Amino acid sequence: MSRVVSVYLPDLAIERLKRSDDGARLSPDLPLAIIARSGSKRWIRALDSRARQAGLAVGMPAVKAQAIIRDLQMVDADPGADVAAVERIALWALTQYSPVVAVDAPDGIIMDTEGADHLQGGEELMLSGIINRFHGRGLTARVAIADSWGAAHALARTSKRDIVRVPDGETGRFVERLPIASLRLNPDLVGSLHTLGFQTIGALLATPRAPLALRFGPEIGRRLDQMYGRIPEPIDPIRPAELIEVSRAFAEPIGAPETIAKYVARLVADLCNALEKKGLGVRRADLIVHKVDNTIQAIRAGTAKPARDATWLTKLFKDRIEKIEPGFGIERLSLAAIMSEPLAEAQKSSSLVEEEVIDIAPLIDIIGNRGQRVYRVMAVASDVPERSVRRTSVATAAAGASWTPHWPRPVRLLDRPEQIEVIALLPDHPPVAITWRGKRRRVRRADGPERIFGEWWTRSAEFDAVRDYFVVEDDGGERFWIFRSGDGVDVATGSHKWFMHGIFA
Repeated sequence: MSRVVSVYLPDLAIERLKRSDDGARLSPDLPLAIIARSGSKRWIRALDSRARQAGLAVGMPAVKAQAIIRDLQMVDADPGADVAAVERIALWALTQYSPVVAVDAPDGIIMDTEGADHLQGGEELMLSGIINRFHGRGLTARVAIADSWGAAHALARTSKRDIVRVPDGETGRFVERLPIASLRLNPDLVGSLHTLGFQTIGALLATPRAPLALRFGPEIGRRLDQMYGRIPEPIDPIRPAELIEVSRAFAEPIGAPETIAKYVARLVADLCNALEKKGLGVRRADLIVHKVDNTIQAIRAGTAKPARDATWLTKLFKDRIEKIEPGFGIERLSLAAIMSEPLAEAQKSSSLVEEEVIDIAPLIDIIGNRGQRVYRVMAVASDVPERSVRRTSVATAAAGASWTPHWPRPVRLLDRPEQIEVIALLPDHPPVAITWRGKRRRVRRADGPERIFGEWWTRSAEFDAVRDYFVVEDDGGERFWIFRSGDGVDVATGSHKWFMHGIFA
């Protein structure tokens, strides 16, 4: 069963305008409205938060809006720019989340994440990651996942929550109380249904289908069946113009695993030849399976570094061929290099005895394609411990920074320092006892203090900040890395509270 994610961007037009060059000429202190035109008619197409709080609403005539707010900033709508922005977002999502991504015009994107969510740590982590990324870029977003495009689309646009997750097979329970306008019907048809007393999808579903079809045509029944997943609604995936893609169509549908594997191997060989002509290696490739029932299934494989080895890429896909459900048959297979990077030819040594080179990239590829996150820890030039490391791609070259060798560092650094209770004589004496996570520990040995100053050149609030770190060992032989915020004398240097920051092996 498909799992479809709908990302709704309710304020995209406003946020795009504010981020553009035209937005620099707008006052941030005055309410803003985007105006759509049709002949002589002018109405509000989008509003910022200030305008909404003042009582304006989307669809309101522009003249009425000006009468309510005299200093309202009004900008003509640019639907072409809005669509282009959505397409850029869809192309970005294609490289990050799913092989099947499409524009859900005019204010969202749609993704089929079946078989791809495990690469993000599961559906919940994937959805929270999507929201966090959009919010981090200053974009308002709501996201919903369900078994069908219609259900995900409706829930993303009607829910007040940022994230809505519909469990498998429970679409009916979530959509029966939604307004009929969320069925993506013609507004005139929605108005006629309201006149007849229909307000919710559940009420419409409980009505015999024949009289509705006789009066309004088949559209209502089709939208209901699409929302409940009774008939497929294929997603036509977006593709960048420079995408390298190869495909094979079949006169007779195929379905046997060995036949699929044979044609996948041929597609991989064709893709490698196309990449070689452009001097590229693939980092992420998508196998798109087009079935005769007009549905699509996709399989994604990634590599730690650019690759063009047909044998190895074939193995990565063959390991997951059993996940393909051919149904009534497959009519076409497509293989696309979603992400590619320059790859130069490697010259082999001419010596009789070659040095053995250990390449762990194949192991990383296997682990990564099974859904595990693989990364390396890189040193960052910073005295503050939590800023001295960062996660990066395993293929990223070392930046040249290194950790200080003067003092020992724990093998495990906590994500955030945890406050502890300490008995110690100020200002420079080590603790004699600590209490961490409810357990009291007597300190048998201690070393320190190691004083670390705040980075005032990056954060003005750290101009006087000081930390005094100690390595302590308790009666059980466990060793911890703790620090006191402040120098123990001047309150301007810190709160003088103690924190647990790391654990030694």
